Amino acid sequence: MKDSNLSAPTGAKRNAFLLAIAQAINSSTTSAAISLGAIAGAYLLPQKTELATLPVAGYAIGVALFALPVAMLCEKFGRRLGFIIGALIGIAGGITAAYAISAVFFSLFCIGLFLIGGAGAFVHQYRFAAADHGTDAFKSKAISWVMTGGIFGAIIGPQTILMTKDVLLPTPYAGAFVATAGLLVIGILILSGLKAIESDHKDSEIEKGRQRPLGVIIAQPKFIVALVCAVASAALMTFMMTGAPLAMKQHGHSVDHAVLGIQWHVLAMYGPSLVTGLLIVRFGKSIIIATGLILLLFCGAVALAGLELWNFWGSLILLGVGWNFGFIGSTALLGESYSAAEKNKVQGVHDFILFSLVAIASLLSGVTLHKFGWGGIAAVLFPIASLALIAVIGLAISDQRRGKLSEGL
Repeated sequence: MKDSNLSAPTGAKRNAFLLAIAQAINSSTTSAAISLGAIAGAYLLPQKTELATLPVAGYAIGVALFALPVAMLCEKFGRRLGFIIGALIGIAGGITAAYAISAVFFSLFCIGLFLIGGAGAFVHQYRFAAADHGTDAFKSKAISWVMTGGIFGAIIGPQTILMTKDVLLPTPYAGAFVATAGLLVIGILILSGLKAIESDHKDSEIEKGRQRPLGVIIAQPKFIVALVCAVASAALMTFMMTGAPLAMKQHGHSVDHAVLGIQWHVLAMYGPSLVTGLLIVRFGKSIIIATGLILLLFCGAVALAGLELWNFWGSLILLGVGWNFGFIGSTALLGESYSAAEKNKVQGVHDFILFSLVAIASLLSGVTLHKFGWGGIAAVLFPIASLALIAVIGLAISDQRRGKLSEGL
């Protein structure tokens, strides 16, 4: 018997499945940018290690600055063509980064990672595209399906890097960026299978006159809390993840250990997606978000406990799971703040704000690591995760009181 709670228009489930596969392939660029960005940056600027994470910051800035154009492109040309354009940008970024390393051109390497980040902004929209249609329960599951694709990306990306980072020796690392560009070509073939859903344009026309002003939408408590928790989850994750490979290398661990550490981290980011959607349906968005934020607090504690390999890997795993619960839960909560006609502008503004702050976190990671060490990075998690936790608990209490008041009436 068909579960009515998971109903969706014809084609929506197929698109969600294809987007999950595309996520697995195209998110591999993130592994290259994060695991090798700072290390390659230190290789290109050996005398200025405080700037080594700047290329990773370039990646985060690319995600932020492309967030609004992605929404506009997808609204004008449709999700399929928009996402294919994003993959082409990523291919250009990978080739640029590889050439920059071979030419020992630090600024050009930052530009390459900026373009890869731009492609990442399109990948981040996959979760919204999967949740465009169907019931609230289906949308939570569709988001989870797409994020589950990251499990395979967590294996494909790092393993591709390990196999190809030295293929262009004596130039290290360049081969990995050429390889990720090749993976994006495969991603384009997958994205070309996306189908337009019949209700897309009809719904847009029906709802066009019912859009609220953007200021009214973003003033809603649900939008604010969803954004705060998404920022806390994503910015803290990026802040810690950006500095981790370089910190591991500084404390005597190998580049391979750093890459594998990022692999475990990315697996932890996406692995729970197999059940996150079910958990959201079962326990509610607020509880899952709160659980993710608590895991980020535990992550900071493990990182502060020592500098052994297990401390780095253990904290990165907790960081990944905490991000998963916090980020997917926040995305699902955000969906309650806008209508179908408002989705493009709200999603675009949300991701622009979110990834702008993520970019700032990435920039601050290198400076913090240089001045205060790995312990300084870990300590930042506590106040920010705690404030976001208070916000989501406050919203849950407010919703509960409002629900009781409605029942009384």
